[in-house]
Amino acid sequence: STTRRTRGPGFVLTRTPSGNLTAMPIADNLATLRATLEDERLNLVRQLEDLGIEADGSIHGEFDEGRSDSGAVAAEQGEIRAIAATLSEQLADVERALAKMDEGGFGVCEECGNEIGGPRLEAMPATRFCIDHAG
Repeated sequence: STTRRTRGPGFVLTRTPSGNLTAMPIADNLATLRATLEDERLNLVRQLEDLGIEADGSIHGEFDEGRSDSGAVAAEQGEIRAIAATLSEQLADVERALAKMDEGGFGVCEECGNEIGGPRLEAMPATRFCIDHAG
């Protein structure tokens, strides 16, 4: 059975199904984590907009198409696409974490089903995996 005791501000000590103890965030801390995730979402959306990335993934930016070296234009677009892909992946993780908060599944490892420790969630609120299954 799962036992809970208070452990420090914002966390509860919880026994996982495998018998390990982990610190989980309590409701007040969840509000803080939600605010952190919402701020991160806004930041990522702004970064994508600053890069000129449209909702469909196309690049809407000014490139010097008249350059004699079309390879430089292609390289610049490639760099923007690579940065945009990373930002889009981070945004998807943040949106997934917010959805899990709404559905009640936030803080559960997608690999093993155990709870993700509170300190890990505090450091990486969009994480999908416990420390044992972090890639």
